[in-house]
Amino acid sequence: MASTRVVVDPISRIEGHLRIEVQADNGKIGNAWAAATQFRGIELIMKDRDPRDAWAFTQRICGVCTVVHAVASCRAVEDALDITIPPNANLIRNIVLAQQFVHDHVVHFYHLHALDWVDVVSALKADPAASAKIAAAISPWPNNSATYFGEVQERLKKFVGAGQLGIFANGYWGHPAYKLPPEVNLIAVAHYLEALDWQREIIRLHAIFGGKNPHPNFLVGGMASAINLESTATINAERLTDIRQLITTAQRFVEQVYWPDVLAIAGFYKDWASIGGGAKNYLACGEFPDNDIRDVKSLYFPRGVILDRDLTTVHEYDQELVKENIFSSWYEYTGGNEAALHPYEGETSPKYTGPPTPWKFLQEEKKYSWMKAPRYDGKVMEVGPLARMLVAYASGHEEAKAIVGEALGKLGVGSAALFSTLGRTAARAAETVLIARRLDVWYNRLVERIKSGDTTTFVGDKWKPESWPATARGYGYLDAPRGALGHWVQIAGPAIKHYQCVVPSTWNCSPRDPQGQMGPYEQSLVDNHPLAKPEQPLEILRTIHSFDPCLACGVHVIDAEGQPVVEVHVQ
Repeated sequence: MASTRVVVDPISRIEGHLRIEVQADNGKIGNAWAAATQFRGIELIMKDRDPRDAWAFTQRICGVCTVVHAVASCRAVEDALDITIPPNANLIRNIVLAQQFVHDHVVHFYHLHALDWVDVVSALKADPAASAKIAAAISPWPNNSATYFGEVQERLKKFVGAGQLGIFANGYWGHPAYKLPPEVNLIAVAHYLEALDWQREIIRLHAIFGGKNPHPNFLVGGMASAINLESTATINAERLTDIRQLITTAQRFVEQVYWPDVLAIAGFYKDWASIGGGAKNYLACGEFPDNDIRDVKSLYFPRGVILDRDLTTVHEYDQELVKENIFSSWYEYTGGNEAALHPYEGETSPKYTGPPTPWKFLQEEKKYSWMKAPRYDGKVMEVGPLARMLVAYASGHEEAKAIVGEALGKLGVGSAALFSTLGRTAARAAETVLIARRLDVWYNRLVERIKSGDTTTFVGDKWKPESWPATARGYGYLDAPRGALGHWVQIAGPAIKHYQCVVPSTWNCSPRDPQGQMGPYEQSLVDNHPLAKPEQPLEILRTIHSFDPCLACGVHVIDAEGQPVVEVHVQ
């Protein structure tokens, strides 16, 4: 097979606009470029605004990770003003954020990633009774019956019989890289449809604590969740019962559907345990504090850095070592194109040099993305569920060690399999199990505190600007579903003087830096990566989707002209 250039633009089933270009020789990718194709401008919007309102603006960065930017922003302002939120507020934030993780990861697997592994049309050939037998062998889920799977198959037949696949249209069905038998494909399609209903129900927890979803209400200094067991207008006994039920519903689906499905499907794709690993360094800033957020020892998921895939040592994380480059990005720095700036000194000065020359877009253009290139102490870092599980595993986190060991044991692979497309997908499911189980701890602690008479969810002693210092700055970290997230704020006057976000997909989708280092997406695509049919680049989708890209978090202003960009080019 001759040298082939493949352009996938946009990558579908993600949030935002992402272009991937690869150069393949004899069916194997040898070079790759990842480009965000929308402008990032949220930092410019934040300037001169009231820092107490920052969470409401930054939360609108994205409607998928619907709470993470709000919490990170609140933490940044609280850090700047030296505010310690009440224990109840911390527990509520943990519960809301944890439910976001569970919701986000399940939706990602079934609705954004599973169809890279599941051939929907193949499910039409399945024997529903055989599907039921397989499903019952791996899970006690109550819908594991031949009748149920037969009904799902009939629904699918109607889609196809009408000449359309509806929500399953435009897939690469029949691609030779699909390996699941028809019966397993039918199970996955059934759970895809169930997950649509499930996710709509369990996310009501956000509306109970935050008034709505997406974009629940938050509050610098705590949570806007008044507690009064005798009032119908606050968090009361009935609402707490509802929350308990939503948590149980979330846990049951994770334990009996999502986790068994991931392990079952992974068993047919063990070759992907050596494909798509990419970057060898991993960063986790830590998440879910039992105490104040500044007490890093109380984090349920520990913070740390893994270098060169060495799981014997977890290096300390220091946010001062985070710097962003714009060498390959459509920005300019006053210090020059090769400067690297910490977010406290970061600049958001767009300088678009496009449009790109057709077929010379990424290979021959020095600047090719709206993403900046974050580096940690000059090193490329992957962030996300795999980074969190690796740091937790290497830190001796007993629950992480147990769940990772369970996955490796059931798949019959060694720990080296973690550094791969398959490992990334399995790590996301594993941490979902841990977070779903941990929800019980935070919920029970909240209920006990309320029973003891503590209903405080907000501290307002530093709410008024008169109590603030003349200048202040703060860092708000949050290990979001897609990885390490940081908000940096500087306050003066008393208004926001400077604001910068470094988000998970900026880490993972970063373009080349002045040293020529590729970002994690790019590195993953040149790591033993095959292409069976370049005109149907399913393998590219598998690895890129395993990161769960969310380009909206890194680029925030859409093209005013609304020009469509839809192409898959092969030559």
